[in-house]
Amino acid sequence: MNSEGIVLYGVGDVGPIHEPVEAYSTLARSTLAAADIRFGQCERVYSERGALQLHSGGAHSRVHPRLASVFDDCGFDVVSVASNHAMDWGPDALLDTIALFDKKGIRTVGAGRNLAEARRPVVIEKNGVRVAFLAYCTILNEGYAAGPDKAGIAPLRAHTYYQCVDYQAGVPPKVVTVPYEEDLAAMVSDIAAAKAQADAVVVSLHWGIHFVPRLVADYQPAAAQAAFAAGADLILGHHAHTPKAIGVHGGKTCFYSLSNFIMSSSAKSAESGRAFEKKYGVRLDPGYPHLPYGEDAKRSLIAKAVIGRGGVQKTAFLPVLIDTQLRPEVLKGGDARFADALRFMEWVSEDFDHEFTAEGDEIVVA
Repeated sequence: MNSEGIVLYGVGDVGPIHEPVEAYSTLARSTLAAADIRFGQCERVYSERGALQLHSGGAHSRVHPRLASVFDDCGFDVVSVASNHAMDWGPDALLDTIALFDKKGIRTVGAGRNLAEARRPVVIEKNGVRVAFLAYCTILNEGYAAGPDKAGIAPLRAHTYYQCVDYQAGVPPKVVTVPYEEDLAAMVSDIAAAKAQADAVVVSLHWGIHFVPRLVADYQPAAAQAAFAAGADLILGHHAHTPKAIGVHGGKTCFYSLSNFIMSSSAKSAESGRAFEKKYGVRLDPGYPHLPYGEDAKRSLIAKAVIGRGGVQKTAFLPVLIDTQLRPEVLKGGDARFADALRFMEWVSEDFDHEFTAEGDEIVVA
């Protein structure tokens, strides 16, 4: 326990599909062990049941339950299962995943047998400090959201509109995104209720636009501000597979994307790689064929929060670089790669209120 309170570490997407999985955590395990609470985002479902949904993101999202050992290796206490892939194989695979984590003693948040379960907070108490976790997903295919009597994911969906910005035909429009009013109201209600039973509320959001480092959709700051106004103390974002902005809203920190932490995927063919680069305007790194999300996909963060009975006292991040064996390495102050990570985070955060200060092996957010 830190002298100011307990320490929470939060990471982004976890879900490698290549074995052996036990090697992935070797460079970061000792760092994670120093925290009082560890949070991660689950990107796969772990089951041998279910049927692949026709509009899913692909068969890769379901893997054998033995691959979930990566979560044990990292020592996670709580994971969000509110991902865009959580219902790719239907409710059976999702519920098997939740049951598997429960058997491991790892708490899950953001999905369940019905909407009430999906919106239910997980409250963890350490050294007399109570921290509540909630999780929601914006990137949802039709039918993936939980309902009153239907398994699924806690939704925070967004509408997309196209606004004409010029009188000339053919000029690209401005893309405007707005959270669903009912989903935003539900999240706000959940946060207020969780705040009544905890010292701090951490909200996990699987959201945004993937692969493009500096692009943050309109609905994201709007949802963040609503969450903080309702009583949230910290937002941990993911889905983008690259680090994105860190913004301070009214003294509270939103990590818009923590990037990958331990991930792998099938290598792209030359043709699909070229199509990917053209579509998203990012380059693939040939040294990382099984991390095919763009050249910045190897950059990562561990979010740090010091939490006391009065809420979050301090936020910071530990810069991480994923090596070619897909192992996250926590960088140290004085390392040129640490300085490069700080420059990158300053660049992606330019449009958001923030102040970063390197202190030892971490970068404090103010």
